[in-house]
Order: sequence, then C-alpha cells, then structure tokens
Amino acid sequence: MLTSAFSYDLPPELIAQTPLSRRDGSRLLTLTKDGAMADGHFYELPDLLNRGDCLILNDSRVLPARLYGIADSGATLEVLLLTLLKGNTWDTLVKPGRKAPVGRTLDFGEGLRGTVVEVTDDGNRYIHFDCDGDFFQVIEKIGHMPLPPYIKTELKDNERYQTVYAKDNGSAAAPTAGLHFTSELLQKLRDKGINIGFVTLHVGLGTFRPVKVKDITGHHMHTEHYWLPQGTADLINKTKKNGGRVIAVGTTACRTLETVGLPAKEADGWTGIFIYPPYTFQVIDGLITNFHLPESTLLMLVSAFSGRETVLNAYRHAVEEKYRFFSFGDAMLLT
Repeated sequence: MLTSAFSYDLPPELIAQTPLSRRDGSRLLTLTKDGAMADGHFYELPDLLNRGDCLILNDSRVLPARLYGIADSGATLEVLLLTLLKGNTWDTLVKPGRKAPVGRTLDFGEGLRGTVVEVTDDGNRYIHFDCDGDFFQVIEKIGHMPLPPYIKTELKDNERYQTVYAKDNGSAAAPTAGLHFTSELLQKLRDKGINIGFVTLHVGLGTFRPVKVKDITGHHMHTEHYWLPQGTADLINKTKKNGGRVIAVGTTACRTLETVGLPAKEADGWTGIFIYPPYTFQVIDGLITNFHLPESTLLMLVSAFSGRETVLNAYRHAVEEKYRFFSFGDAMLLT
C-alpha cells in the first residue's frame, strides 16, 4: 500500500500549540467501523463506555530529556536523551554531532557529567553519565521538555505534557491520548464499573519519524521498551471472558497489547510492531487516540482498526469542524 494513501489536507492553524486549560474539556469524535460519527467532549467518556469494559493506559512519564552541556572543548552542546541502555549509559542525539567525538566530556551543571563512549552508524551518541546526586532528580531540575517539532509555543507548565497517572520515567514524548484524563474523570469511570489497567511503553522519538518510502511495507519501524504487568494481563483476560471490551488509550498501549497478544500475560521486552491495513487485532476492541500527522505510522494504525476510508472521512469532518490536531489537540474514540 502506498504511503500517499494516508495523506490529508490540514490547515496549519488547526495544529494545537498549547493545551486547553481543562484537560477533559477537549472535543471527542466518536467513530464506529461502519462510519457513524458523533461530536462530543472528552468529559462525556463515561457515558460512552459500558460497565465491564476496561481501559488500558500507558503510565510512562516523559523525561525533560533535552539537556545543554559545556564540552571540555568549550563548545555548548544540546543532548537529547533517547533510551537508557545499561547502567547509566544512554542513547542520545547530540547537536552539533561533529563536536561530540568518542571521549568528549560534558558538564551539565548540578553535579551531572557525561562522556561520549560510542558513535553509532546513524550518528547517535552513547553517553555515560556520572551524577553527584540522584540522576532523575537532577534531570527534572535542569532538563527541558522535548516537545514535538510542530509545537512552536513554549510550554509554561511541564506537567501539562504529562498524564495525571504518569509514574515510570523513560519517554522522550508523551503518550498524548492520556493527556485528556483527570483524576476526577478516572474516578467517574471506576464508579460506573469500568476497570482501568496500566502498561508501560517508553515512547521514543521514532514516533515522529516520517515514512520516507513509497510503499509502507518498506518502512523500518523503531523499537520501544514495554512492560505489561500480571495484574493488567489478568484484567484483560477477565474482561474478554466476561464479554467486556478492551479499549486501549493511545497507540502506545495498543502496540503493547497487540505485541503480547492473547491470552494476555506478564511481559517485558522491546516491540517494533508496525500495524497497518490489513491487520487483524487480537486484543483491543476500541481505541482512544488523538488526531495524527498525514502519512504517519500512527495514522496507519488507526486506519488498520477502523478502515482507511472511514478514518480519512472522519479526519475531513474534523477539519471542517475545526477540531484541534496532534499532541495538544482533541481526541477520537474508535469502536
């Protein structure tokens, strides 16, 4: 299938630059596989789900992973943390890379230092960090949030690029479908008998990597680390047994569940699953997700669930109705 088959026209002014003041005040477009659509708001979600359904959310927390350090050469370098490899060695992107050869040392302040230990074939740098204090506490203090490239407005509150249930540090980008939830909304869902489980998938910057091949089957999907705990696996299996629906909150939760499959079981590993039409979903019966970039792997996943023409028609509707798009934008409920 051609990459161009997943294109659509989007006026730039519909790309949300800032989050709404009220998380669950976002608009919510519901879409069924037969193409039926309805406009609503995210706070109405409990009315759209059934007792016995379960939501699976990704509790990964975004690191303020953009750091600025002074090299032993005197140059100022920008370092973006991507993936923790082992010990305290990270896969990173460094700008300008030419000033970060193997052996280069950097001082980031607050007792944090780094040494370039390897340059990869694709130009990334493996950096080993030493820290006088707790590494993650220092990162929270000196790091900058790595917002997507299409967001040009400075974020005033870093917590607005975190879900309210985020707890496990490791993502370079937010699992944005979860940004619409509030603690109060989660409680309303539980009160209705809708169960909630968590997985962890640390979102990498590969999620923004464009598909550059003409035929999507030639695209090389990035890999990301995930963990599905036993309690969540038990919840999924129980929900399926009792006839409830398993609804993934975000493409990251979806990819985790589809990687593990049924019956669900505790799992810890790396996934490079690339979901595009045609695909038979094993686990999920529904999906909550934001609106995605044209020709992106995320749009392809959504199209695999609801059908390409159905999804593109819904996107045309969203453009006409001036929905807000991408990370800080509005949401869809696909069933």
